[in-house]
Order: sequence, then C-alpha cells, then structure tokens
Amino acid sequence: MVRKHVDGPFVFAVRDIVRHPGEMREFFIDPPAPEKWGEGLVAVAKGEPVEVEVRLESVHEGILASGTVDTEYSGVCGRCLTDIAEGLKVEFQELFAYPGEETSDFEVQDDHVDLETLVRDAIVLSLPFQPVCQPDCPGLDPATGERMTANTGAEQREPLDTRWAALQDYTTDHDDEATRPGVENTEES
Repeated sequence: MVRKHVDGPFVFAVRDIVRHPGEMREFFIDPPAPEKWGEGLVAVAKGEPVEVEVRLESVHEGILASGTVDTEYSGVCGRCLTDIAEGLKVEFQELFAYPGEETSDFEVQDDHVDLETLVRDAIVLSLPFQPVCQPDCPGLDPATGERMTANTGAEQREPLDTRWAALQDYTTDHDDEATRPGVENTEES
C-alpha cells in the first residue's frame, strides 16, 4: 500500500519517539486557520492565528497528543445581531494509534501525526451555539427592529396588533382582583 506524504503546519514528525514508550516532545505553533472553521453565527475566520501548544507522548498503543488551542472567533450576537469577537481557549487530548493495532479515529501515518482535524474539531465543538454580545443583551425591539437598550424595555409602545391593545396595561403585579380593570368588587363590607 502506497501512502501519500502529508505536509502542513499541523503535521508533526514522530519518528524519533515511535514505539519508545515514555518519550515525549513538546511543540508550539501558531499557523493561520487554513479555512473558515464553524458554520453557525460565529466561526474562526480563514487566516485567523491558531496558537497550539502540544505534547506528543509515546505510549504502548500509539502517540498521545495533549494540548491547548488559543484563537479568536467572530460573528454576530444571536439576540441583537451586533458584530462580536471573542477569544477561545480549548484543551484537547487524543490517541493516535499505531496502524493495525487499535481502533481509533486517528492514526500515526508514515511516522507523522496530523493534528489539523483534531484541532478543528476541538474549536468547532467549543464555539457557542447562541453567542451574545453581553450576558444581559436585550435583543431587538419587535416593533421597530432596532437594538434595544436596558431602558427601552420599560417604555410604553404601540402594540403591533391593535387587538392586543387592552392587554398592554395588564400586569401581574395586582394581587387584589378589584384593582384589575374591568373586574367589579363583589365583596360586601
């Protein structure tokens, strides 16, 4: 079987530690993301620096890769659609098994390990599903479509549908039914 030689910024030669349990090597790289990583409201843009600190340890079953990834994602807030950019730090650990010995998603190939898929998956799985610009983001005003601020939520607005206008003054703050509009007090004193 002929295997093609893989090359790239996330590929590491491990020839000197293969089948030498206890041996390890540490690396630091900061290549740009080769493509956009992520498909939701936020993603790591193509060309964004991806800092990877990794320790490659030889164990009986293969090469154990442990490390951290530090990068930045960008996109839009899920509530108000404001542009956001946040840092992201992710830890990972995966066994690259020797060919034919272990059932694993990753394998040592031609005395190399390729961390690109591992790093990409760790980043994409750590991206927030519903990112927000701030934890208490009020979102967009349903009537105007403009970004709400903390004080605009309390203002009286025209309802979208006039059939609901009577409910605009209704609140659940009233404990006594006699104080509610349209309810007569039937108690006798």
